[in-house]
Amino acid sequence: MTLGTRAAAAAKLVELLLFPSYCRLCGDLLDESGERIVCRACLGRLAPRRGPVCPCCGRFLEGSAEGHYCRRCLERPPAFTLHRSCGAYDGALKDIIRLLKYRRFAVLGRPLAAFAETCLAPEEGLWQEAAALVPVPLHRSRERERGFNQSRAIAAGLGRSRGLPLLDRCLVKVRNAPPQASLEAGDREKNVRDAYAVKGPRRISGQTIILVDDVFTTGATLRECSRVLVEAGAREVRALTIAQA
Repeated sequence: MTLGTRAAAAAKLVELLLFPSYCRLCGDLLDESGERIVCRACLGRLAPRRGPVCPCCGRFLEGSAEGHYCRRCLERPPAFTLHRSCGAYDGALKDIIRLLKYRRFAVLGRPLAAFAETCLAPEEGLWQEAAALVPVPLHRSRERERGFNQSRAIAAGLGRSRGLPLLDRCLVKVRNAPPQASLEAGDREKNVRDAYAVKGPRRISGQTIILVDDVFTTGATLRECSRVLVEAGAREVRALTIAQA
C-alpha cells in the first residue's frame, strides 16, 4: 500500500468515526469510497424494465407480447417523436427519486444518470444525431425552495457521460402551476398548458433535442414542453425519463 493510499484510508476512517453516514434505504454504513446517501448494494438493485412499449410515447404495455402504438398516440400524436423510461416507479428506484426530490439530495442525480445511461444506451433512435439535452424546468420559486432542479441534476450527469451539451435555462417555466403529482390524470394537461416557454430560441433552432425528466406519468409535461420546443424551432424533440408511474 502506497503512502497516498494509506493516507486516503486513514482520512476515510476519521470521516466515518467523526461523521458516520448510513444508507438511507437499508441503513448499512456507507464505508466504501464514493458512497453517498445510498449504498452501492442498493444502487445495484436498480434494474431496467424490459418488455413491450409504445414505439412513440414509450408507455409500458402490460399483457402484450410485442410493442404497438397506444391509442392516445394514434389519435393525438405528441410533438416529441419518441420517449423512453428506464424502469417502473416503484421499489428502490422510487425511493431514490423521492430522496433526490423531497429530501434534497442533489448528489443522487449522478447515480440516476448512470442508471439511465446503462438502461438506454442501446436505444440508438434516442441518441442518434442528438445535439443537446434540455432538462424539464421548475418554476423559479419552486427551484429556490428545493435548492436545485432534479431534472437538471440528472441531465448534467447524462451530458458528461454522453458528451452532449446541457442547454440550461433554455426552456423555462413561466407559470407556477400546482405540482402534477397533486392532480388527477384528467387535469394534468390543463395544468401545464402555456406553463413553459423557450428563452433564446436560436440555441435550439434546427437542432435535435432530448428532453430529460425524472418521472413519466400521463406524459402531459413532456407533451407540453416538446410542443413549445418544436414551435420555437427545434427540428426534433425526443425524451427520456428515469421512471414511469
